[in-house]
Amino acid sequence: MTSRQAVTGIGGVFFKARDPHALGEWYREHLGIPVPSGITYVAFKADETGNDATGSRLVTVWSVFPETTEYFNPSKAPLMINYRVADLDAMLAQLRAAGVPVDDKVDDSEYGKFGWATDPEGNRFELWQPPAELPSDTV
Repeated sequence: MTSRQAVTGIGGVFFKARDPHALGEWYREHLGIPVPSGITYVAFKADETGNDATGSRLVTVWSVFPETTEYFNPSKAPLMINYRVADLDAMLAQLRAAGVPVDDKVDDSEYGKFGWATDPEGNRFELWQPPAELPSDTV
């Protein structure tokens, strides 16, 4: 029997803005989010060690996208949450078996494996299986 898959954490929060760079600057100035000048994302370490029980380096990403981005499509929502999972393929199969709309596309890169699905209200969400070790530019 296969164990039921579950989200293991929040991988990131992504949202749209008319001017992502200016909004990033605003968040840096007013909330102290360490957004580098000219950059629209921040990767936070999950804990002091930066590791989970498997030794993976965990991060939570905060990122501002241009309001014209198609990355959130087909959702019209201005926000998308990225959920961390242990086994992306098993999670996607579980969602498909439950009748959840799941994208056929899966991205596999040095940053891990990514898949997408849509909730009953039409909100797209991203699922992320981190690699054993994240590239050094993510933390």
